[in-house]
Amino acid sequence: MPKYSVIVPVYNRIDEVDDLLRSLSRQSMTDFETIIVEDGSTEPCQQTVDHYKDKLDVKYFYKENEGRSIARNYGIERSSGQYLIFFDSDCVIPADYFEKLDKSLSARKLDCFGGPDAAHSSFTPVQKAISFAMTSFLTTGGIRGGKVQLEKFVPRSFNMGYSREVYNRVGGFREMFSEDIDMSTRIRQAGFSIGLIRDAEVYHKRRVDFRKFWRQVHVFGMSRITLKLLYPDSLKIVHTLPALAVIIGILLLALGIFVSPWWLLPLGVYIVAIFLAALASTRSLQIAALAVPASIIQIVGYGTGFIRAYFTKIILGRGRDINQEIAMRKGK
Repeated sequence: MPKYSVIVPVYNRIDEVDDLLRSLSRQSMTDFETIIVEDGSTEPCQQTVDHYKDKLDVKYFYKENEGRSIARNYGIERSSGQYLIFFDSDCVIPADYFEKLDKSLSARKLDCFGGPDAAHSSFTPVQKAISFAMTSFLTTGGIRGGKVQLEKFVPRSFNMGYSREVYNRVGGFREMFSEDIDMSTRIRQAGFSIGLIRDAEVYHKRRVDFRKFWRQVHVFGMSRITLKLLYPDSLKIVHTLPALAVIIGILLLALGIFVSPWWLLPLGVYIVAIFLAALASTRSLQIAALAVPASIIQIVGYGTGFIRAYFTKIILGRGRDINQEIAMRKGK
């Protein structure tokens, strides 16, 4: 019986699965199984998975498309490890990941845990810029849980794990946006310990262009209101900062256009700060330049999603039956 079970939901990601499995086949510690759950893909990756069967303890399952959370739960039911580890298919795992994870858990027992993400040297400049935007304290890196945190650490499903005891008591993921935050909240409410393992880092490709990135962060902003409906005390002032930034940014733009250009100075200072921080972090002028629009998209996309969902679900009262909606999606 392996100590760790790696569970990965997949939907039309053949190339990503190849990169992920290649990285898992190079681990310095091999006490883990890998379970790939194909969630109704029209381009199945079974042939790619089969290529690694002599290099990895890997199992492949195909099921009809129902969503990534249900796919994860499907994989959990077919796993045997003491700990359940969740990666996204667009992750690349450093060769010493499980060695560092095991060492950390031996030194400090955690029921649920997660690690940070970073950009690999092979990623495109846009992917590296998006990675900076998603992890920088100048955007929402502090909210999401980076080196400096503005709230309790919440593991994210691209690099998350918990014990089988947690699963037996709390259950699996629910099919919803921000399902990892929902899962972490239920785990914390059940009295289990949750912690960040800084050494357990993964390389996360994220979105490959700004248009897809906008859609992703806009949904993140909307899902924060869904979480508030599920857990009324979960919404903190810090979660409203991107929405406030959008409102303040619009106000400064209007004042700069119609009153005085000096009102644009705060926006200019912020843009310069992003550029310099990205330059210091990546040591690339190209990535630093791309980090500016990536960071703006990250904040504005999240902020407008938050405002949109707040207006429709809180002010207009739509979506208040969220618990019933989730229960109907089989992710109970």
